Amino acid sequence: MAATDTTARRRVNGGAPGQRAADDEAPAGQSVPLDLLLTDAAAGPVRRWTPGVAGVKAAARLARRPRRVAGRSAALAAELARIAAGRSDVAPARGDRRFADPGWVQNPAFRRLGQTYLAAAEALDRLLCDAGLEWSDERRVRFAAENVVSALAPSNFPLTNPAVLKAAIETGGANFVTGARHFASDMARSPRIPSMVDTSQFEVGRDLAVTEGAVVLRTPVFELLQYASTTPAVRERPLLVVPPMINKFYVTDLAPGRSMVEHLVGAGQQTFAISWRNPGSEQADWGLDTYAQAVLDALGAVEQITGGDRTHVLGLCAGGITLASTVAHLAAIGEQDRIAGMTLGVCVLDNERAGTTSAFVDRRVAELAMADSARRGYLDGRALAGVFAWLRPNDLIWNYWVNNYLLGKEPPAFDILFWNADTTNLPAALHRDFLELSLSNALVRPGAMTLLGTPVDLSRITVDTYLVAGISDHITPWHSCYRSSQLLGSEPRFVLSTSGHIAAMVNPPGNPKARYQTNTANPPDPEEWLRTATQQNGTWWDDWSGWLGDRSGGETQAPAEPGGAGLPPLGPAPGTYVRE
Repeated sequence: MAATDTTARRRVNGGAPGQRAADDEAPAGQSVPLDLLLTDAAAGPVRRWTPGVAGVKAAARLARRPRRVAGRSAALAAELARIAAGRSDVAPARGDRRFADPGWVQNPAFRRLGQTYLAAAEALDRLLCDAGLEWSDERRVRFAAENVVSALAPSNFPLTNPAVLKAAIETGGANFVTGARHFASDMARSPRIPSMVDTSQFEVGRDLAVTEGAVVLRTPVFELLQYASTTPAVRERPLLVVPPMINKFYVTDLAPGRSMVEHLVGAGQQTFAISWRNPGSEQADWGLDTYAQAVLDALGAVEQITGGDRTHVLGLCAGGITLASTVAHLAAIGEQDRIAGMTLGVCVLDNERAGTTSAFVDRRVAELAMADSARRGYLDGRALAGVFAWLRPNDLIWNYWVNNYLLGKEPPAFDILFWNADTTNLPAALHRDFLELSLSNALVRPGAMTLLGTPVDLSRITVDTYLVAGISDHITPWHSCYRSSQLLGSEPRFVLSTSGHIAAMVNPPGNPKARYQTNTANPPDPEEWLRTATQQNGTWWDDWSGWLGDRSGGETQAPAEPGGAGLPPLGPAPGTYVRE
């Protein structure tokens, strides 16, 4: 079981980690992907704090196991006695920033306070394990418990955080004045969480999304960007990027030196990218069919401009769901040969037990969420950003609560966090379609869903495929991403990158700590894949670029400028839709 508050470790026998190592990866299925994100963002976060009937079941189960409860209580009492006597070895996990200030170790009172909190959190975790609940009930209770325990950390309160007290003395209390101003500003606008980034330091088109290119097609749904070639010759078969609809496209073109697009163009890959329009209530009826047709329209434009017979396609997260379904549609109508290869990044196609979501979302809850977005015409992207933040409250909520409000500091200026805060809406129809798809898990059953009038069967996708996931991804757990390898009709190359959901994608060369794992086999069990995988140094970008090159035909002279064949440039990249 995962710890309720995964921050404590016990030093035993000269400092060796005890039952839970500080740097262990989260187990499979402890993340919260698509359907909970979409329902929580629409219907509100009440379930985050209240386990409901599952909590009653947990209490009843524990009531029938009084000896176990008494044993845990006695163990906690004994640990608290050791803490009071100064003999406890309870310590925060390595890297736990909440207890990074030296005062948590050097000051006896604060040391005991921190140890008491960590010991109580671990005792609660073990009680939840003892309850022996069914998987879905256990995840409901644990999710609520994790949020409550995180909120009650002594680091979150001014009088029980040594760093805050020192700041108050050094600034004469000015930290609280500045913090109050930050608090008022954040609470005045959705999603009413602490700001994670200083947005004044970035501008799209100036600091971010600056790879040279042009808009070569504009429709009511998307703009198609073509990037300027930087090599004398280019690969014959181009690449089309399909980004998620719940974020803007430029995670693939973040900043110079950190841009996937820049890297691809430098390797001689002709590269195009879709930039989705940010929908409002007027676009309420845009559903999955709308976005699939948009992918086909973009594909047709790429073929027209390049004159190529086949195109590589890359789908990220929710964009990967749409892309895979669209390629299955092409297979159903006999046009799969238009695809040179398909890459899916941090994308879950099989939602069976894909994290806490499967435990929380039922038909009634989903219908309430769909009704809410239908009234508005869209799912507010800012609300969705708030849900993403609450998935990792210690890192993405309480860390900034302390920094912004208690210490009175400005949030950092970090490009990934700026992109994360640059939210987009989801049309009500697409919100409905994604929820229906996730609840029914239709993509794992051939013909269970239709797209553009054809049944979807992922096993009919026989083009070469490349799948990449992040080993510590808290949104699309890698075990769930791996299951896509068992659904497709080809034998994919599955690559497991370091880091989480976004950092796994933004993985440029030059990082000496970058690693990824590969395997020539795709066994049904992801853990078996991991046991026999080979670790590679460097970034998967280089591995993927080589994979693309092997499947991109020969080389041809690079185009002098973007556009052509009746599709002239309409304006410079990154276009206009990204600024909406």
